[in-house]
Amino acid sequence: MELRQIEYFIEVAQREHMTEAAVALHVAQSAVSRQIYNLEEELGVQLFIREGRKIKLTPIGNTFLIHMQQAFDMIERAKREMAESMDPEKGTIRIGFPSSLASYILPKVISDFREVYPEAKFTLKQGSYRYLIDSVIKGNINMALIGPLPPNEKKIHGETLFIEQLVALLSENHPLAKRKSIKLNELQGNPFIVYPKGYVLRELVMKACKLNGFEPEVAFEGKDTDAIKGLVAAGLGVTLIPEISLIDSLPRFTVRLPLEEPSVTRAVGVIIPTERELMPTEKLFYKFLRETFATLEGFQ
Repeated sequence: MELRQIEYFIEVAQREHMTEAAVALHVAQSAVSRQIYNLEEELGVQLFIREGRKIKLTPIGNTFLIHMQQAFDMIERAKREMAESMDPEKGTIRIGFPSSLASYILPKVISDFREVYPEAKFTLKQGSYRYLIDSVIKGNINMALIGPLPPNEKKIHGETLFIEQLVALLSENHPLAKRKSIKLNELQGNPFIVYPKGYVLRELVMKACKLNGFEPEVAFEGKDTDAIKGLVAAGLGVTLIPEISLIDSLPRFTVRLPLEEPSVTRAVGVIIPTERELMPTEKLFYKFLRETFATLEGFQ
């Protein structure tokens, strides 16, 4: 079994089309067909079912694909690790993040890191809370910024970087907009704009409101922070939002109000896998993150 055969097999399996796979691989279709035929002959099983121009994996083919993807990922990881071991300052950091940290935190820390290691590269993945946790566990990424840290995940290690406040974001025409601060229960009866179900920030807002004696009326949902800001600016409702996401991007026609009582906070941290090591360049970035947030004064 040759590495080239595995590469061709994975490409064909993912595209379910021999010609398209050949184009993607920059080889002749006959070469792809021959390698797939040789692979099936060597294994003694049929990996694909031909249906005209389309092909589909057989059940045993699907099982083989799962194992070969894992093997191919390990090979690619080994190649990257060998290259990075020669010069860790030039490797790639694969990191995930939620939209609430996209406008300031992540760009700032990457910019600061690149000042020290200008040739380092980043692969960024944005997603929901559960998506980020699962992606680190499965190896799609090797670390993620997240808040709060998941409490009962044995396959990841989490470390708190900082605690941040959530603040109320209101339209400038809201009756409470002229106040310097408000109590959370003063927002009772207002339409709320929140993240969809499954997003941890939504759960945090809903829980805080319930602890203060009311069930927030959800009028609109937004999948990213900018969408929520825009809906508030349009006067369609109020929201609670991480204060740091407003540092340099307070929307027009809105006001930010601190919460007097109770304060609503979340712990933001970084998660990494427990069952595999970070790549050399990722270790540099992980160390940089911890040192950067050891004192927030240098990060404002």
